[in-house]
Amino acid sequence: MKGQTRNTLIGLGVALLVSACSSAPQQERQGAPQGTALSGQIVEQRWNLLLVGTDERLSMPETPFFRIERDGKVSGSDGCNRFTGKVSLGGSQRIEFSQLASTRMACPQLADAKRVTDMLDTAYRYLIDHDRLVFFGPDSRVLGGWREAN
Repeated sequence: MKGQTRNTLIGLGVALLVSACSSAPQQERQGAPQGTALSGQIVEQRWNLLLVGTDERLSMPETPFFRIERDGKVSGSDGCNRFTGKVSLGGSQRIEFSQLASTRMACPQLADAKRVTDMLDTAYRYLIDHDRLVFFGPDSRVLGGWREAN
């Protein structure tokens, strides 16, 4: 299963690279302008952390998750602390999390929790395949994967 998940994420990465190469370079990120709501499969859905990188599973006190609202607000948990912020979505599956603020609870896996928030801070593009969401960095490296919560 581990190898299969890794191959799926790598395959998604290749698909995104092809998509990115064929996109117009002038496309910019767009948030939800005043009076306009975000839409799409990524919005109004809870996403639970599946993997960090292409194959690393984290064991946390609480499953890290996030949810993007139609007004561009994001909230969730890094597995230790709750966070809120804003998100912008744009053409070519561009994504940018900003103004992330979190509680500051002490927990044994604080380093792993930071890896989760770092993934959000670094996310540049995303790809959805069925019930999975993959984040890529600006260098097209797979940052991690999330699974749609039922």
